[in-house]
Amino acid sequence: MKGQELLRSIEAEYLKSDLPDIYVGDTVRVGVIIQEGGKERTQPYEGTVIAMRNGGINETITVRRIFQGVGVERVFLLHSPRVEYIKVLRRGKARRAKLFYLRDRVGKATRLKQRFDRSI
Repeated sequence: MKGQELLRSIEAEYLKSDLPDIYVGDTVRVGVIIQEGGKERTQPYEGTVIAMRNGGINETITVRRIFQGVGVERVFLLHSPRVEYIKVLRRGKARRAKLFYLRDRVGKATRLKQRFDRSI
């Protein structure tokens, strides 16, 4: 098990400590650093967290939003240097770990009840 301990110690340097508590069903705004030419800018991506994958440095969230009538999903590596910030805008009430059923729903059926027992 020596190799895994070494790997974890190297990964620990790159883990972010300022991440908020994110749960499936939350509406989040993720600031993504985008390079255009020689310049960098931060572009916010706002949507509902429909899936999470834990695993140290490989921790990801899948964020879904509707853009011009088409559902767009994007997977973000939480500890990536390309992710500048993550803000939780609204807590959603979800009764399961993955909300893939939202892909089949349209319009108001995609809404989740708001959750008030967790702080933003």
